[in-house]
Amino acid sequence: MFDISLFLRHNFARVWALASEKLTSLEIGYISSVMVTELLSPNVEPHQSPNQIRPSILPGIQKLCLSVDYITDAMVGTISQGLVSLTHLDLRDAPLIEPRITFDLTNSGLQQINQHGKLKHLSLIRSQEFLITYFRRVNDLGILLMADKCASMESICLGGFCRVTDTGFKTILHSCSNLYKLRVSHGTQLTDLVFHDISATSLSLTHVCLRWCNLLTNHAIKSLASNTGIKVLDLRDCKNLGDEALRAISSLPQLKILLLDGSDISDVGVSYLRLTVITSLVKLSLRGCKRLTDKCISALFDGTSKLQLQELDLSNLPHLSDNGILTLATCRVPISELRVRQCPLIGDTSVIALASMLVDDDRWYGSSIRLLDLYNCGGITQLAFRWLKKPYFPRLRWLGVTGSVNRDILDALARSRPFLNVACRGEELGVDQWDNSDGMYMHDYDEVDELEQWLMEGEDESDNDEEMANAEINAEPME
Repeated sequence: MFDISLFLRHNFARVWALASEKLTSLEIGYISSVMVTELLSPNVEPHQSPNQIRPSILPGIQKLCLSVDYITDAMVGTISQGLVSLTHLDLRDAPLIEPRITFDLTNSGLQQINQHGKLKHLSLIRSQEFLITYFRRVNDLGILLMADKCASMESICLGGFCRVTDTGFKTILHSCSNLYKLRVSHGTQLTDLVFHDISATSLSLTHVCLRWCNLLTNHAIKSLASNTGIKVLDLRDCKNLGDEALRAISSLPQLKILLLDGSDISDVGVSYLRLTVITSLVKLSLRGCKRLTDKCISALFDGTSKLQLQELDLSNLPHLSDNGILTLATCRVPISELRVRQCPLIGDTSVIALASMLVDDDRWYGSSIRLLDLYNCGGITQLAFRWLKKPYFPRLRWLGVTGSVNRDILDALARSRPFLNVACRGEELGVDQWDNSDGMYMHDYDEVDELEQWLMEGEDESDNDEEMANAEINAEPME
């Protein structure tokens, strides 16, 4: 992936024309839809080009991922017609203003998709990063027209199609017999009826994302659970889902990733996951499930063994306290990424418990944790930073803390642990730009492991410890 803003418009046209015909995959972080249309149109010469070099059509491109200002009919048509080998099309826009009809996607544009019949993956996402906006010019008719050409599609991701109803979404499920991945976000008219008879189809879904689909209830999840091969289930911000949805989810033995942010679940509902699902889960997010208390930790982990869980998000749980984290540490869950940001009852005791935790008889305390997000936790003081020093958390690479932390303490910690990245402005740690939730997102950690370096070098830590101690003495009390 590269930044188009580094090139003047005519200069990039010349670079584009020199691209190898053997290029099979291209990802561009940002480019205007007009530029895409011009560069892929064989009848359009690049403006202001002294050599009048015609842009290559890139006949070998199979995978194209673009982030643009607007997804338009013209751009979709040009891509679909010009890239004859395309199997994977991923388009995302983030409008700054409500698009006019000439700069928008309509039913006509959807009809042009997959003209060469090779497309297996399609993703059309309208982000609401800057403006609450949707694909308002697409309705069920557009989906019906697209489905006629997409019977062999294996993966479909649609975000922001506010006028598409159950009729359109059911057409996809009943027309695309090879579909294994379905993602719908901001499906404002998507209801339980879409999945009512899904068991009558031949679908074998493994990846399902239904984010910000607020009309869905427990009944939809009960129907979805007939696809027992589901491995990824993203139900973030589906606020009407409750404990009965978790009871249905507990019947999915292959589930690896479960995201339940903002749902209306309780500690009792969480206990259903312990029966089968918790032993297969690699990633679990309960962020913003505000009915949960410390009891949800014991409900999940008491009496369990051989867990695969690596990522756990317990952020924004107002009733989660140090007692819950103490239980987590006692259960010795081998977590590598733990997020407890914006939990007002989490304090120093949680950090001490995690720092003291041993996993699999490892002699290095807290050795499994690579990411720890404590941003805006109400009870964190200078004491917690004494437990972030060596030899505790030897594999820690990412740390999130509140901005009121004394700067001297942070600087001393950074110097003593050069592999550690500290974020104190509230930024999310480890967020994938495309946020596909297709698999577990893992940080590209440094090749050199800090724990291994300590073992190899046997370094003298006295100077760093003294510097941290001085910083603590000189630091003013934290808020």
